[in-house]
Order: sequence, then C-alpha cells, then structure tokens
Amino acid sequence: MSSLIHVIEDDADHCAALCDMLSAAGYGAEGFARADLALAATPLPDLAITDLRLPGMDGLGFLTAARDRDPDCPIIMITGHGDVGQAVQAMRLGAEDFLEKPYDGMHLLMVVERALRTRATRAEIQRLQTQITQADRRGGLLGQGAAMRDLRSRIAALAATDLDIVISGETGTGKELVARALHAGGARACGPLVAVNCAALPEDLFEIEIFGHVEGAFPGARDKPGKLEAASRGTLLLDEVEAMPACIQPKLLRALQERSVVRLGENALRPLDLQVIATSKSDLRQLTLDGSFRADLFYRLAGAEIATEPLRGLGEDIVLLFSHFASLAAGRYARPVPEMDYTMKQRLMRRAWPGNVRELKAAAERFALGLDLPEAGPAAGPAPASEPGNLADKVAAFEAREIRDTLERCRGNTERASTALGIARRTLNDKISRYGIRV
Repeated sequence: MSSLIHVIEDDADHCAALCDMLSAAGYGAEGFARADLALAATPLPDLAITDLRLPGMDGLGFLTAARDRDPDCPIIMITGHGDVGQAVQAMRLGAEDFLEKPYDGMHLLMVVERALRTRATRAEIQRLQTQITQADRRGGLLGQGAAMRDLRSRIAALAATDLDIVISGETGTGKELVARALHAGGARACGPLVAVNCAALPEDLFEIEIFGHVEGAFPGARDKPGKLEAASRGTLLLDEVEAMPACIQPKLLRALQERSVVRLGENALRPLDLQVIATSKSDLRQLTLDGSFRADLFYRLAGAEIATEPLRGLGEDIVLLFSHFASLAAGRYARPVPEMDYTMKQRLMRRAWPGNVRELKAAAERFALGLDLPEAGPAAGPAPASEPGNLADKVAAFEAREIRDTLERCRGNTERASTALGIARRTLNDKISRYGIRV
C-alpha cells in the first residue's frame, strides 16, 4: 500500500502540480487549500507538505496541530525567500525539512523518501522496544533472527508437554532463561520452579538437599522435604547436571522412573508430580560414552533436547541485545542512552564473544556508563578486506562511510548532519546523491 501524502497549498495550480508529481512517483496524494481542511481529513496521512503562508491557520499553526494529532507524521515546509527565519523556527518545532521556492522536484521527492524512511525507522524502533517488553514477559528471549525464532518455536512446542527436557549450550547462552520460559509457558506455570545448582552443592549434602530427611534421621534432624518434593506440581531445574555426584545419579534415576521419593531415615514412598529440566554446558551424550554420566539417567532426563545457540551465531540480534542491556544500564544510572554508529554495530557482530551474553552484558553496561567502547576482540569471521582502488577511491569510500555514520547519528536529518560534518546542506545532498546513500 502506497504512502498517503497531504499537500496544503492555497495556490491551486501549484497544489495540483505537486499532487500530480507525487502520484507519478507512486504515492497517494491529496491536496487542500486550507490547513483546517487537512486537519479534519481522514485517514491520517503518512506525511504532509505545507506552504508556510496560508489563509487562516498558517503553516506553523498547522505544524503544531498536526504534530499534536500524530507526533510521528513528518511535516515538510515550503517557504519563500523571505521566510527562512520562520522556516528555522518550524524546524525547532519539529518540521522534518524545509524547501525554498523555487525548488527542484527531484530534490523534493528525495526529501519525501527520506522522511518516510525516517518514519519507518522510528516505527521499527518502537517495534523493537515493544519486542523487548514482550521478551521480558516471556523470559527475556530477545531476538528476531532465525536462531531465536527456531528456539522460541521449540519452546512453544515443548511447553505444552510434560516431558523431561535437557538444555545444552555454552556458558552464558541463556539455558536458564529457556528453562524458565518452558516452565512459564506450560501447564505447571502456577506451580513452583525449584532450581538446584549441581555444581555448587557439596557432595555430602547433595542427597539430603535432593531427597530430604525425617526427624531423627541424624542428630538434630527435623522433618524437611527435599528439592524433589518442593517442586511438586511444578518444575525441578537441575542446573549444570553434569556436575552431579556419581553416587547420587542412580538414586535420582530411580526417583524419576517411579515418580516417588524416599526421605532419608524412612521407608515410605512419597509420590512426585513434577517436570524435570536439566541444563548442561557439556555434551551429556559424549559424557555417557566415557562413564562420566550415567547413560540411563541421561535418557530418562532427555525426553526432549534443546541446544542454545552461542552469541556469535545470532547475527544482528547481537546488536539488539547490546542495545537492550545498554538501555537498561543507562536507565539504572540516569544517563542518556549512547548512540551506536554503523562501524560499532559491525564490530559487535564480528566479535567472537567467548563469554556469550554475560560478556556482552558487561560490555554494554560499560558502554552505557561511558567507560569504554567494546574492542573488536577475536573475530568471529574473516576481517573485511581493505577498499580496493587508488587513493581517490579510498578517499571517496571513507567520505561515504563518514556521511552514512553521521546521517545515522542524526536520524536522517540532513540539516543536523551537514552542521556536524561542517559542510553546506546542498553539498551534503549532492554527495548523498553521488554516493547513492539511502538516507
């Protein structure tokens, strides 16, 4: 569906010509002789072009009213030679750009395309912010790349089952987040999620913590349910299950097979109603081959398996995650969110991130506090080759790159970008056209 553009111009011939030109460029165009008529029209436009001098409400009044009605609608002002001061005021009030009469039609179309792309970018930012909020609600599984889409699909499919599940992946790849998402999306969401860190629990306390004990089981002992019972009607999360002591593995296997537990110091069976999710940073299948982990326990736990992708395999989602963590840190410390240029985004995606999300989060927090920029680090792939060609080609490539980065920082506003680059806006527009830069 083509974008709808409103043209507010009291010169009927000029208004008709402008609408014809926009229509020929593939836009939907509707003309109005007065600002109040445009404000009353529906549906709302995607962009408006208005003359500064109008009968009744002038262009500045229209700008204010239109921005109140739709803050995201870009407004382009058309001015006479004597109205430049007012045009600058319009820019301060939020106008996207202004053109002096007589203007070049192709340049106007370029400004329109840029403004609509800027609006689309703002909408995308809003979508990402909404996505971040939704991701937090569904357990923090943020991202729109193929790997994250596949992971969420697998979680959605398995959450509806009562299978025991093994989640494997490198340290810092979000295995616990996946486990919590499985619990939250399943029928046991109203029950408890009981986590046991198998690597942190001393071996001599493991049996007591997992299976519990009754009063008199040892001096000073009182009745205490173990983690298996505590997870009743909910989910037991065995984190780093590969570290579970060998002497405990056959006892846990029996409890899971019979779905019942015997507390230390008694003979009575206590029924269990729970789902078990185990996470491992090692390949449990491989560990069963050398006897480090019982094969029968692995197959009991692995009713289904999920593998988490390392951060270096997430592509553009790396930038999204980095931006998310930087925004959280900036909000926590009441600082403005720093902007990332194109070069930095490429650097983030090329980095290997051996520490995965934990390393990324730490780097994002330092960046938000202005302490340092993430170093390139060991590359996840081949480094880009240097620009080919002679000196003039390399200078042109450098200039185009600088213009792109500056336009990105200025959110496509050519006036601000030209000021930042120290060149006239007309010169900047010429270079944008010469280098084929899409603003």
